[in-house]
Amino acid sequence: MRENDIGTIIVDSAVELHRNLGPGLLETVYEVTLARSWERRGLAVQRQVAVPIEYQGETFSEGFRADLIVGGLVIVELKSIERVTPAHKKQLLTYLRLTGLKLGYLLNFGEALMRDGITRTINGSIDSQPLCLCASVREDPPRPPSGVEKTESRLSRLHDAVGKKVR
Repeated sequence: MRENDIGTIIVDSAVELHRNLGPGLLETVYEVTLARSWERRGLAVQRQVAVPIEYQGETFSEGFRADLIVGGLVIVELKSIERVTPAHKKQLLTYLRLTGLKLGYLLNFGEALMRDGITRTINGSIDSQPLCLCASVREDPPRPPSGVEKTESRLSRLHDAVGKKVR
């Protein structure tokens, strides 16, 4: 399974959980229930993963703790706060850089609507198949409705007439 496939499951599960339990519970409640939900869907889930960092040639075993790592490919950071700050988003990006992982989600269960509490962060680029491009590739630009053409034509003639009178 690829990062984007896992991401779809993460978002769907988060929305469903928020709908059923509501906002504002402790982060650990969301952590255990999401982990179980993802495991039921066949994903490997690690909770509170200590990730070592290397600095100036030394390895520190307790660099940071990722709330959840899903499928060995996606980091999920959980919050249950009033508002996410830019510092929370930077933290997730730093975690992605230090682990070398490409995709992360910051899920804030403190929001009234879960869709407002989802932040997707990409470290670099994710290799994926492009979405259907058939709608975005056109040989001719779309033509405006005939009423628009008539109005534009009238405005053009009016502009020309006014321009001649001013000269």
